Amino acid sequence: MNRLRALAAAPFVLALAVHLLLLALWHDRLPDPLATHFAPDDGGKADGFTGLGAYAALASGLLLALGTGWTLLVRRTTLWGAWATAGLLAGLLVLLLRSNLDAADAPEVLYPLAVLSLAAGAAGLAALAGLALTRLVPARPAAPPAPVEAREPRLALGAHEVAGWSAATGSRPLTAIAAVLLLVGATAGVLALFLGLLPYGPIALVGLLVGVPGLALSRIRVAVDRRGLTVTPALLPRPRVRIPLDDVASASVLRVDPVADFGGWGYRVRAHRTGLVLRSGEALLVRRENGREFAVTVPGAETATALLNTLAERARAAAAPGERI
Repeated sequence: MNRLRALAAAPFVLALAVHLLLLALWHDRLPDPLATHFAPDDGGKADGFTGLGAYAALASGLLLALGTGWTLLVRRTTLWGAWATAGLLAGLLVLLLRSNLDAADAPEVLYPLAVLSLAAGAAGLAALAGLALTRLVPARPAAPPAPVEAREPRLALGAHEVAGWSAATGSRPLTAIAAVLLLVGATAGVLALFLGLLPYGPIALVGLLVGVPGLALSRIRVAVDRRGLTVTPALLPRPRVRIPLDDVASASVLRVDPVADFGGWGYRVRAHRTGLVLRSGEALLVRRENGREFAVTVPGAETATALLNTLAERARAAAAPGERI
């Protein structure tokens, strides 16, 4: 996992280093302020400007924020996405500096939309590099279908007793990262409204597309009742995971190490197991009728597991007479 994170961080470190190096080398050849927005319907003529210092801070902060997010949340199968993101952003920033180079005055700068194909090409090449580097990260072996350390408790309920259980849990680091990305996206969106679509529009899009679902999944509510297991974001009704009682083969309590067991935090996918992992510690692990497993880290997992096992067994017992007809 350390190797995977290093490979995910590498393109952003490289992009930041190249960007800062070009700023240092070209400092005396760049206008201040820089032309940072261009009118696509006017041949790419500059119509928005940003001070050189503010531009350097905003661009560097964006690279650091996206790099941090990818490094913490990357999976082996999405390493190419980290490289593509860094390649696209680096291409846009370098092309922006190149278009300003040796301009006597920022309003004279032109940035035709055709040059964006170069940034797209850089993103494609970077994605291929990330895909090739995936071979350096060994695939984790599939988890055994029945972990030895798992416990399958039961909760004593009368024949006509009804019970339900619910708890909320979250991750402060994921909340902070998502909030930063959301803030960057919202800020870039406001700048895009006043200064124009480029380069703020793509920044706003990336920030919002990553920040909104990230913030939604950074705090969740887990419920066990007559409908089965339900996991929803604490603030939104969707996206939702629901496993009905008739799909629960068994439930157990499992101690989870996010990095060792799932390769990181967030919504994780493995060969025979998916999970919503927001913390280390106890997790509710559900083995479904098709053999796949779903895990969610939540405090009080033993109580939830005991109730889910009892309700699932009751549901199977109630369905059994109908199956013999």
